[in-house]
Amino acid sequence: MTGSETFKARSNKIILGTLLIYATLVLSHKGEFWPFSIYPMFSQGGNPWVRAIVRDVTDADIDSLLWLPVTVENLAGSPYPLEAAGINTNDIANFVSKNKDWSSRRMRGLQSMFADDLRVSRLLIYKAEGRIVGGDVEVTLTPVVLLDQHSFELHPDLQATS
Repeated sequence: MTGSETFKARSNKIILGTLLIYATLVLSHKGEFWPFSIYPMFSQGGNPWVRAIVRDVTDADIDSLLWLPVTVENLAGSPYPLEAAGINTNDIANFVSKNKDWSSRRMRGLQSMFADDLRVSRLLIYKAEGRIVGGDVEVTLTPVVLLDQHSFELHPDLQATS
C-alpha cells in the first residue's frame, strides 16, 4: 500500500465511524440529536414549558369558574388572535411566566397592549404550563388576569403590588 492509499483507507474509516456514531445517537434520541438541532424545542425536549393563552370572554359566563384551572377542552370564550393584533406571543408568555411585579402600573401597561380591542372586549389571560408525564403531555391552564377597558382583575393567589 502506498501512503495515499493508507491515508484514504484511514479517512474512510473515520468518516464511517463518525456516521455510525451519529446514526446511533439520532436513533437513540427519537430522531433528534442536540448538537445538530437548531430548534430549542427539540434540543430542550422534555423540559417543562410555560406559554400564555389569551381568550375573548366578552360573551362567556365565567363568573362562577373565573379563577379555577381548566383543561384545553374547557377554555372559556373564543381564541384571541395575538398575531393579528400585532402582539408578540413571546412578550405575553414572558409577562405571565416571569412577572413578579403585579403593580397597577404594569397592569395598565398590559391593558395598553390590548387597548384597541378592550373597548369592545373582555380578555382573560391564562398561564399554560406543560410537561411530559409518563410519555404524555400534561397541560395546566390557570387564569391569571381578566382585562377590560376600565379595569383588571388579578388571580387572587398572585400578590398585587402598588
